[in-house]
Amino acid sequence: MAEAQNSPNLESTRPGGPPPVGSTTAGQIAVAAESTVATRMSAPPSFDVADFPVPHGREEEWRFTPLERLRGLHDGTAVATGAGVKVAVEAPEGVTVELADRDDPRLGRAGAPVDRVAAQAYSAFEKAGVITVPKETVLAEPIRIAVHGEGGVSYGHQVIELGAFAEAVVVIDHTGDAVLAANVDYVLGDGAKLTVVSVQDWDDKAVHVAQHNALVGRDASFKSVVVTFGGDLVRLHPRVTYAGPGAEAELFGLYFTDAGQHQEHRLLVDHNVPHCKSNVVYKGALQGEAAHAVWIGDVLIEAKAEGTDTYEMNRNLVLTDGARVDSVPNLEIETGEIVGAGHASATGRFDDEQLFYLMARGIPADEARRLVVRGFFAELVQQIGVDDIEERLLAKIETELEATV
Repeated sequence: MAEAQNSPNLESTRPGGPPPVGSTTAGQIAVAAESTVATRMSAPPSFDVADFPVPHGREEEWRFTPLERLRGLHDGTAVATGAGVKVAVEAPEGVTVELADRDDPRLGRAGAPVDRVAAQAYSAFEKAGVITVPKETVLAEPIRIAVHGEGGVSYGHQVIELGAFAEAVVVIDHTGDAVLAANVDYVLGDGAKLTVVSVQDWDDKAVHVAQHNALVGRDASFKSVVVTFGGDLVRLHPRVTYAGPGAEAELFGLYFTDAGQHQEHRLLVDHNVPHCKSNVVYKGALQGEAAHAVWIGDVLIEAKAEGTDTYEMNRNLVLTDGARVDSVPNLEIETGEIVGAGHASATGRFDDEQLFYLMARGIPADEARRLVVRGFFAELVQQIGVDDIEERLLAKIETELEATV
């Protein structure tokens, strides 16, 4: 698997500086250069839809997305209809689960919408779900949020807040059929630890666009595991900012893009305070005609964020002809006083050496390929930490492999 690695120059790459380094391989595999992190969005964050022009597809943040498949989420024509989605929450004792009105001050604390769909979702939801884990509460069982699409168009907002030194695991499971735009806020108090597993296991025709905002407190730890299998179009935008030094963020992702699917993951880690860490690892496999995966990984180290330690990586395994990957890691550094920073992107087919090693030990070719794919995803599946979800995802991977390997 060919890999492109960039060792950053410890200088700002704002407009006027040197262009970011990128490369493009032949065929349907691309690793492309983009504008800098600081100039990525065409409009500043806002809760007002009017502040965002209707995208036409040539904007930097929309150029990979097939707008015609958003079913009107981007231009205001998607009106909430039908049964929408049904949300069910299972929470251990001591956790507060409630619905909040639009003027609740807990909404939007983790970050404002950065594109028109997120702003549309913020302006159109009726009630927001708010889950609160009190300070110093350590949950032995995960909080489970089941989001099931029952047809139609829906807009949603979910807040998950942990008090100081609280610890929790949250599983958000998306199934069924829906056209859904949503914002999800994670607010971590000082010293808190939150693991979130977001599973996109939609039916084939579903459309899901969401912005995930995490505000990580002093000495707090945030881990996100995003798993995407289903849907016609899924576009997720995880974003992390820090509220105090000593905080850590880990963003893991696993996606399996099938024929005709568009799966897009756009990340931003904004190191806006000193002495924080981040680690990003996303892996994807693709198969089938017109399977399209997009991964944009943005890391910004601001001038005041001395002592930052960060790394991001994206790896893609193309299983058949006709699939396309766009993988773009971006790292912008405004101070030289950091511990470390780097990024990497790799896209390719099966590793011939791995296959040869397994086949030389008597393993049939088809089973050898299966083992390679299982091993490719293994480290990310193990990050989930919820047994039934891990088993379900491994079974899903096996089902996907039956179509190809």
